[in-house]
Amino acid sequence: MPDEYEVHGPHDHAVEHAGHHDDDPFASRMAVMTAILATIGALCAYQSGNSENLALYYKNEAAIKKTEASNQWSYYQAKGEKQNLAELGAALSGGNAQAHAKFVADVEKYTQQKEPIRAKAEEIEKEVVQNDAKSEALLHGHHRWAQATTLIQVAIALSAITLLTRKTWLRNLSFGVATAGVLMGAWAFLSA
Repeated sequence: MPDEYEVHGPHDHAVEHAGHHDDDPFASRMAVMTAILATIGALCAYQSGNSENLALYYKNEAAIKKTEASNQWSYYQAKGEKQNLAELGAALSGGNAQAHAKFVADVEKYTQQKEPIRAKAEEIEKEVVQNDAKSEALLHGHHRWAQATTLIQVAIALSAITLLTRKTWLRNLSFGVATAGVLMGAWAFLSA
């Protein structure tokens, strides 16, 4: 039936109207700005998560090293207790020259064994301090990245509202918040 009439409803009219570009530079600029901000926001969010993960890694390393240092100090203390017992044995075995010589040799042995254990424990404690410092620095970086991400997300929301309301002051506020977010991201990047 080639003679049928086609009736257009309101929906068809809206779809057809939306398909035609009305060359609105305001909407185009806001759309481009929103896309750029979404990209920058995604990068900031990634860096925020990466900084947080690294901070947790170094904090975990510090906890592990702290346990190792504690183990070394316990070992050092055990050697010290053996040395004290040997010194007591040497003091009490004054009449038995052979026992006295054995206890004196044990005192010397434990004294020599304690020094490397103490040095290792102190070295591990330095690693704990270094890992804690790295963790804290990365955590501060994470906070800056998170703040940048938040500001950029707010700027994107303001851009969407600007498109709906077409208010110039809202567009300017969106630009201001976006600039603050980008600057915060730059600060986080330069501080890393």
